Amino acid sequence: MTLKIDIDDGAGVAPYEQVRAQISGQARAGTLPVGYRLPTVRGLAESLGLAANTVAKAYRALESDGVIETRGRNGTFVAAVGAAAEREAAAAAQVYAGRVHRLGLGQDAALAAVRDALRAAYGEE
Repeated sequence: MTLKIDIDDGAGVAPYEQVRAQISGQARAGTLPVGYRLPTVRGLAESLGLAANTVAKAYRALESDGVIETRGRNGTFVAAVGAAAEREAAAAAQVYAGRVHRLGLGQDAALAAVRDALRAAYGEE
C-alpha cells in the first residue's frame, strides 16, 4: 500500500485541493488503511514538486474533516474516517433539519434544497 497522488496543473483545481481530495478518496476507499502513516509535509511536497505550505493546507483540511490525525512527533496517520464522517454528517443534518423547521419549510422543500446543494457540490447538473 502506497500513497499515490497525481497533480494535474491544467485541472483548474488548486493543488492543495487535489492533494486533499486524493488522500481523502484513498482513505475512504480503504486503499490507505486506518493507521497508514503519511509522508511528512516536506517529504510529500518535495515528491510532488509543491510548496510545503500547499501540502500543509491539505493536511489541515484533512485533519479538520477527520480523515487524518497528527500524533505529534510520531507523524500523521489515516484515521477511522467512516464513523467520524457519518457522525459529522448526522450532526449537520440535525442542525439543518432544525433550521428548515424553524423557517416553516416542509419536508419536500427541505429535501429538494439538499438535493440541489449535493448536485452543486458534486458538480452534477
